[in-house]
Amino acid sequence: MTALTYRSIRKAFGPTIALEDLDLTIQPGELISLLGPSGCGKTTALRIAAGFEKPTAGTVSVGDKDITNLAAHKRNMGMVFQSYSLFPNLTVANNVDFGLRTRKMPSAQRKQRVAEMLELIQLPHLATRYPHQLSGGQQQRVALARALAIRPQVLLLDEPLSALDAKVRMSLRDEIRRIQTELGITTMLVTHDQEEALGIADRVGVMSNGRLEQLASPNEVYSNPANAFVARFVGTMNELPALVRDSGAVEVAGNVIAVPHAVTQPIGTAVLLLVRPEDLTIRPEATPGFVGTITSNTFEGASTVVGVRLDVIDTLVHAQVTSSAATGMVPGQRVTVEFDGTRAVCEDRKVADTATEPEDVAV
Repeated sequence: MTALTYRSIRKAFGPTIALEDLDLTIQPGELISLLGPSGCGKTTALRIAAGFEKPTAGTVSVGDKDITNLAAHKRNMGMVFQSYSLFPNLTVANNVDFGLRTRKMPSAQRKQRVAEMLELIQLPHLATRYPHQLSGGQQQRVALARALAIRPQVLLLDEPLSALDAKVRMSLRDEIRRIQTELGITTMLVTHDQEEALGIADRVGVMSNGRLEQLASPNEVYSNPANAFVARFVGTMNELPALVRDSGAVEVAGNVIAVPHAVTQPIGTAVLLLVRPEDLTIRPEATPGFVGTITSNTFEGASTVVGVRLDVIDTLVHAQVTSSAATGMVPGQRVTVEFDGTRAVCEDRKVADTATEPEDVAV
């Protein structure tokens, strides 16, 4: 098992900065997911590791070896693409065998290795089929087996599940994790799907405008986002206009909400208070505080999302409650909403008003 390390990586495509000062180490045997919107730089980071792009500045290393200027075919990395990229004229077995043949492995060893890989992906019975005879999930498993057959030091996954339907995507996500854990291979997954990133990775790196905003465990990224961008991108947030009252509280339309970890701005600063839907509680009676009217009730299985328009600030908020608790909560009903600010994030209103979406470029 080998570490993959980026040191002070910068990448520019003309005037467009795709990556800026990227420092990242994927530990041996670890699976890290790079998550972010289109144009954030996550794909560029993966392509630099693969050798398809060269950084404008900085270095990339595998273990103690600097591979920054090493040709892609000499890096011993396995790569799985969104589009499968299987050879249509080759059988499943011959697709898996392709990398071994190009490395001139003896025939008997190749045959054994192909058999091992087909067992690993649980498709030995499809060895003689062609790609067009497989489902999308089966094709992606074969692509994974082909990438792993050469015993790469690092596995790179470029949106490998985005072309699949939801049920297959979840099943194959679990399969990839099982195989990665079983082999102990250092892995980078690039995705824009937060559920995929949080569900599969040891650590998640959230990227924006070419920078790594936060790198932490899935639970840490979700529960303690480093900033407002991470909070908004990972999960959903209610946004309330507020004023900083002190280091542990904000005021919203005369009501004080305790936010023990959120405030970094001076007293009196106008901020947006970001609170997750599951941190809202709905009381079925109108009492002093945040009173409003239920506007919607969306059943999602075990939980229900209830929309409430608050009177004092004419703002629509959403609370995620258990479906049993939502029984009887109907549009038009007057209720009181309580906010738990334990996991809240505060963003300066001036910053929020001037924030722009990243340029949508193929990086």
